[in-house]
Amino acid sequence: MIRLKRVYEKPAEDDGYRVLVERLWPRGVRREDARIDLWLKDAAPSQGLRTWYAHDVSKWDEFRRRYVTELEAARDGLGDFARRCRRDTVTFVFAAKDPERCSALVLKAFLEGTA
Repeated sequence: MIRLKRVYEKPAEDDGYRVLVERLWPRGVRREDARIDLWLKDAAPSQGLRTWYAHDVSKWDEFRRRYVTELEAARDGLGDFARRCRRDTVTFVFAAKDPERCSALVLKAFLEGTA
């Protein structure tokens, strides 16, 4: 089971395995406070895609499409992690302000087979 949570929210016991799914460490967050079990940088959108998107809502659909293309190319490297997500409670921790249009949401849908 995959859950989503902003890194600025307090960690909880029921978060399970906490995975930071950002390419960059979030500003203003101390590592000890974040309680991150794994930093999965390589599953985050590429620097070029992040820069192009720049959280412009009008680009959301195209961003999703391009990010899924990147994830498809990296599918083999995500195999063990995807199995863990199906077996355990995993919380994707992200920094974006908009939880309805963030890369963590796309990664979750991809791993669940709904992207």
